[in-house]
Amino acid sequence: MSKIAVLGHGVVGSGTVELFLKNRENINKRNGIDLELGYVLDIRDFEGLSYSDKFTKDINDILNDPEVTVVAEVMGGVNPAFDFVKSCLEKGKSVATSNKELVAKKGAELLKVAKEHNCNFMFEASTGGAIPIIRPMHKCLAGNEITAVAGILNGTTNFILTKMIEENMAFDDALSMAQKLGYAEKDPTADIEGHDACRKICILSSLAYGRHVYPDWVHCEGITKLTLEDVAYAQNWGGEIKLIGSVKKCDDGKILPMVRPAFVCSGNQLSHVDDVFNAIMVYGDGFDQAMFYGRGAGKLPTASAVLGDIIDCAKLTETSKSQYWEDSADDSFIMNYLDDQVQMYVRVDNVSDADINAEFGQVEYLDRDNKPANEKAFITSKLSEREIQTKLEKFGKNVLAFIRVLDF
Repeated sequence: MSKIAVLGHGVVGSGTVELFLKNRENINKRNGIDLELGYVLDIRDFEGLSYSDKFTKDINDILNDPEVTVVAEVMGGVNPAFDFVKSCLEKGKSVATSNKELVAKKGAELLKVAKEHNCNFMFEASTGGAIPIIRPMHKCLAGNEITAVAGILNGTTNFILTKMIEENMAFDDALSMAQKLGYAEKDPTADIEGHDACRKICILSSLAYGRHVYPDWVHCEGITKLTLEDVAYAQNWGGEIKLIGSVKKCDDGKILPMVRPAFVCSGNQLSHVDDVFNAIMVYGDGFDQAMFYGRGAGKLPTASAVLGDIIDCAKLTETSKSQYWEDSADDSFIMNYLDDQVQMYVRVDNVSDADINAEFGQVEYLDRDNKPANEKAFITSKLSEREIQTKLEKFGKNVLAFIRVLDF
């Protein structure tokens, strides 16, 4: 008999306990293990629950109990989660977490500690909620070279964009609806400015290419500047606007992780992912491409992923060698996004065709209903983003918007 401990009894923590207790008998039987709930760590009191006697406010109760072999960290944030997780790993207790900020900022260090103490640090729930992506990447697709990963990694922003696209709803109104429905926090900054998606693409980049990618090294843009005009032009072009987190391997061996809004053509499956759903495309030399789709957040979906890691940790007798990456001293292996060759959607005001053609040569002009006579929108040919921005500087304040076109 081994015990599990759950750090945090919020939405995901309570869901993890609920799902484990509901399915405990089948979990143990199917997997040949014998787990029981040992502790739930939280500074609050929870009376009247069937497991109220399992609560503790002292992490040392968990650290000093040799029967606790697996710990689920679902507190969120870096402090005190990092200290708690590191201490558990140093005691040889494996940890499963849904904490994307912790993995994105401290993953390399915690993986190293787990390796040194022959236990595991697992984080399937940190990038796609219920969507299995970490395990497929380091197990099922391990025989391939991963050339790129691109996905809709944040359900809140995807919900907002869906409302803008399908109901012609302004950004502020769509955000307000997302908050009322509980999809967006009172302070939605992490979602709408792309920080949440950035943490997730850092984790996927680190796993795919074996070196830790820190959030500060990733070019990140959110969706706050998008307008209904941009949405209409994207549809006229033959696609949709999505907030895309991506990473690709470049010709020189460097990698380019990014988060930004992008024009996604209708031929790409990501353009058809709507509402609060997430999807992740993985590209590789052997399988071409594979898509992972589902709900990216929520109490039980995320708890399901945490529980899957708990079971894996309980079954393993040594550190997983494939779910690992090295730390990085600097960002020299990351390409400057301005040097990337891209096509760009551009919307301008009071700029002549002659001036546009003088700067960009042949372009693809777009149209929309009720377009003002002085407004123009077009897709550039492929140039470095640095070149495109330099050319746009000549148009000054007449540039209303510019958005990348997703090219994979």
